[in-house]
Amino acid sequence: MARTAADEHRTVARAFTDRVSGTDPEAWDNPAPCEGWVARDVVRHLVEWFPDFLKAGAGVELPKGPSVDDDPVAAWATHRDGVQALLDDPATAHKLLSNPHIGEIPLDQAVDRFYTADVFMHTWDLARATGQDEHLDPAKCAQLLDGMLPLDDVLRASGQYGPRVEVPESADVQTRLLAFIGRKP
Repeated sequence: MARTAADEHRTVARAFTDRVSGTDPEAWDNPAPCEGWVARDVVRHLVEWFPDFLKAGAGVELPKGPSVDDDPVAAWATHRDGVQALLDDPATAHKLLSNPHIGEIPLDQAVDRFYTADVFMHTWDLARATGQDEHLDPAKCAQLLDGMLPLDDVLRASGQYGPRVEVPESADVQTRLLAFIGRKP
């Protein structure tokens, strides 16, 4: 049986939550791999961009939690739970998300493709910034890398990814994915 977008989010968000919960309170201002960001900004990015994307494209409003500046752990938990509730809601299967760049796609697929994948990749950023376990699921790394490689020019043009970092062809799939999105693993 294929995994649903709800299942995928639950798994990916759990790993990110482990890093959020495992962050020493003094580490929230540690530099992150994304240029100009600190650890807190990794959480801020996920909590702030996605609600606007959902509201504009599908008229969906997520619950608002505390500010990431005040409580990054609670801000993430509120956001994560709101996304999970949306994906677990049977009505979501019948909703579409409309966006000028991607057209109309089923809402659960949009969440999986754009948001859950973002959470997955940013798990490494938060782990690196806070000195935690940086291991990502190799099967998910391979799936994302395979899907992104043919879109290299489009992804670079979006401004959402840094320049590709060169790594040996023999590098493991996590290293190749991170290098592809512009990280220095």
